[in-house]
Amino acid sequence: MARPVELLLLRNVENLGIVGDIVKVRPGYARNYLLPHALAEHPTDAKIEALKEARAKAVAELAALRANREETVQKLAGVSIKLIRSCNDQGVLYGSITQRDIADALVAAGYAVDMRAVRLAAPFRRIGSYTCTIQFEKELKADVGIEVSADRALEMLQAQKEAEEAAAAVVAASEAEDRAEEAKGPRRSKAKS
Repeated sequence: MARPVELLLLRNVENLGIVGDIVKVRPGYARNYLLPHALAEHPTDAKIEALKEARAKAVAELAALRANREETVQKLAGVSIKLIRSCNDQGVLYGSITQRDIADALVAAGYAVDMRAVRLAAPFRRIGSYTCTIQFEKELKADVGIEVSADRALEMLQAQKEAEEAAAAVVAASEAEDRAEEAKGPRRSKAKS
């Protein structure tokens, strides 16, 4: 197995480091990505000194970004958004609700959320209520409620609602009969002789 290569980052590289960091990466990653794109070079003392100012600026930007994300996570606590989509009579969406749809809805509601921060195990394909995690970093995350509803009245939902109302009426009627029976008092049975 090839030994890691030590490089000095010239720019911020996501999931690797910021300007001025000395990182160890695999030779292929260095040879095929970092070096050709001028994101890194071999470290020398002069280059490290030259990047100190850029590193300080990058650290300040990261601190401001983290503070902004912490504020966004606090605002997102308990937030619920409603998405209206087309579906068939069984409640199956013609498309699906993806990370982009959720991020766009949150941005429209005034929350600064990037699509990559939305964590979905699988796209939502039916109408209903869901929860979705918004995660910026390991410890910066919040759960958001997603209500997916149909763009029209569904026959299935209307029939289900009518069945629930009928069942509630039957239960209420039987409870009324039971109370009427209890009000009359206990029944005595007459034995035939």
